Amino acid sequence: MQRSREKMDRDKMEEQQNPCKRKLRVCVATCNRADYSKLAPIMFGIKSHPDEFELEVVVLGSHLIDDYGNTFRMIEQDDFDIGSKLHTIVRGEDEAAMVESVGLALVKLPDVLQRLRPDILVVHGDRFDALALATAAALMNIRILHLEGGEVSGTIDDSIRHAISKLAHYHACCTRMAEQHLIAMCEDSSRILLAGCPSYDKLLLTHHRDEYMDIIKSWLGEKVQDHDYIVALQHPVTTDIQHSIKIYGLMLDALLSFNKRTLILFPNIDAGSKEMVRVMRKKGIEQHPNFRAVKHIPFEQFIQLVCHAGCMIGNSSCGVREAGAFGTPVINLGTRQTGRETGENVLHVRDADTQNKIYHALELQFGKRYPCSKIYGDGSAVPRILKFLRTIDLDEPLQKTFCFPPVKDPISQDIDHILETRSALAVDLGGTNLRVAIVCMRGNIVKKYTEANPKTFEDRMCLILKMCTDAMRDAVCLNCRILGVGISTGGRVNPQEGVVLHSTKLIQEWSSVNLRTPISDALHLPVWVDNDGNCAALAERKFGHGKGVENFVTVITGTGIGGGIIHHNELVHGSTFCAAELGHIMVSLDGPECSCGSHGCIEAYASGMALQREAKRLHDEDLLKIEGMDNKLSEPITAAHLISAAKLGNSKADAILHKASTALGVGIVNILHIVNPSLVILSGVLASFYQGPVQHIISERALLSAQNIKVVASDLEEPALLGAASMVLDYAMRRIY
Repeated sequence: MQRSREKMDRDKMEEQQNPCKRKLRVCVATCNRADYSKLAPIMFGIKSHPDEFELEVVVLGSHLIDDYGNTFRMIEQDDFDIGSKLHTIVRGEDEAAMVESVGLALVKLPDVLQRLRPDILVVHGDRFDALALATAAALMNIRILHLEGGEVSGTIDDSIRHAISKLAHYHACCTRMAEQHLIAMCEDSSRILLAGCPSYDKLLLTHHRDEYMDIIKSWLGEKVQDHDYIVALQHPVTTDIQHSIKIYGLMLDALLSFNKRTLILFPNIDAGSKEMVRVMRKKGIEQHPNFRAVKHIPFEQFIQLVCHAGCMIGNSSCGVREAGAFGTPVINLGTRQTGRETGENVLHVRDADTQNKIYHALELQFGKRYPCSKIYGDGSAVPRILKFLRTIDLDEPLQKTFCFPPVKDPISQDIDHILETRSALAVDLGGTNLRVAIVCMRGNIVKKYTEANPKTFEDRMCLILKMCTDAMRDAVCLNCRILGVGISTGGRVNPQEGVVLHSTKLIQEWSSVNLRTPISDALHLPVWVDNDGNCAALAERKFGHGKGVENFVTVITGTGIGGGIIHHNELVHGSTFCAAELGHIMVSLDGPECSCGSHGCIEAYASGMALQREAKRLHDEDLLKIEGMDNKLSEPITAAHLISAAKLGNSKADAILHKASTALGVGIVNILHIVNPSLVILSGVLASFYQGPVQHIISERALLSAQNIKVVASDLEEPALLGAASMVLDYAMRRIY
């Protein structure tokens, strides 16, 4: 005390004799190992300018506790004179102990601050110790420079950090977003410095050390390899201690299962840390050959360990901040860092409710390398802060001024978003090909698989399961979560049981076939099955022209004629599941034979097979060719040749198409008179050809009340697949259909 008084007298005399050379007396207060890594570069910078600054160092908090490594010694090893050591921690590691520690610090700090008489106190971050420092200084009219204000991390640390920002007079923040947050909190923009993180000044210069493998091996053993180990650092979340302890246990279980060499640091002194240590010891981590548990690592060595790790896991701010400068993959667990700005190297597991989710995150991240991120600094923070300190006008009033601009929201990765990107496996069981697709909620086909459809039931089932399994494996890499399987098939289907009651001639051997049970049992997913015409209607309802339309009909004009009816927003199946067999509406008693065995059906006139049959008949009679067509018609003859001939003036072809259009139009008129939809959607390869003629026939032959009903051609390229997917995406949460 006597030396301090003599020093104060000398300083006062020097100020009176040399008023222009007055040094700025800066007090830097450090509470723990984490904040010292941010404060040390500033302390070195201040110390390197003795003609401008006078440095005072105050040490308190967990620096002085043996269980946390007595880390004040590293400050002494850095050759800083510690002006005061304050034992301010009340042991107990619970909420009450934290409050008591703040109170004890507030009791001891006034004497120290009155003795040191700093012009400005430098306080870092969001710890309860730092809150005591800022409170004492503000009440004693000492100017406060707050480091890393304006950031968001989602726990009680947010409240403490923002409280310190409101007490502080000056701010040195790390990111543009943090600067905007401070301005939005009414802080004066002229007193805010966008400096970057001071620790980046050190780590960007020193992390490329040649002897990094010596450091890694000294902590993890001789056999460890570069990028083949994990650094784990998990702290309690004081607003939800029990949940954070649970997450800690799940993390340890996942790390044990992952079976990689792991360096695990003890948690900080927050409430809940003792329980976390008990969990660690109960699982035998300290004795496990894969783990090395330590209380403290010097910052320079810790940089090397994080830089060259295969992955960092936990909830330390180092993971979402410093690790980004190296491109080290990081898994951030829980809510402690929610809202922090992060690089693409960070994968959030906010709801870490299962060991498997954490293990899956380890599989995704371990061993990756990401581009280096400089969100939090470019290595020049200290020069900026020193320049800022030089501009402080000590004659300026302490009273703060305020303003309120807008602020933008943070954006970062999230594993729940990755796993909850809802998608469906869609299966189209055609006569020729078997198709499987991954379809997302927006109707985008993420990936499609096509194979020739085998002839036998057993081979088809094996191929379906193989293609679905391959798609599910690929879905993980494509960030899709598969909710279920939807199957579109021809024929009559009982969708309630998932059974194909009777298939078409295109697919043999499919009679009373249960598709749902074997596929659901094999893939462990819910399965929906329906007729391809119904699926086309569902696709239009969710993704096409039928979106938002309460009553409409979809008519498929392809190889056959099919469709589906949506009435009051629901698909109509009928009592025996043969509703909407639109292709088998009879429009003539003595018309051509249909594939169903009857005569005069729409399908017998207007389907692709019917038009192909007529085109081949004209070709065989040498009546299909016309001037302008190729001399040699390619085989096989298709409906396209008939349409082409009609467009070039072939009267025979035109007559056939007119009859087909009339049959289809009359059939659709019958539909309009029965179910009275507000829209007709034509789907399939012939939709664009039939749209105009059908609309014309409706205007001529329908009742007056139905003549204005619009006919549109579908815009969907894959209605069968999209309809199969829509069954899953619409009904997966209800589990009914």
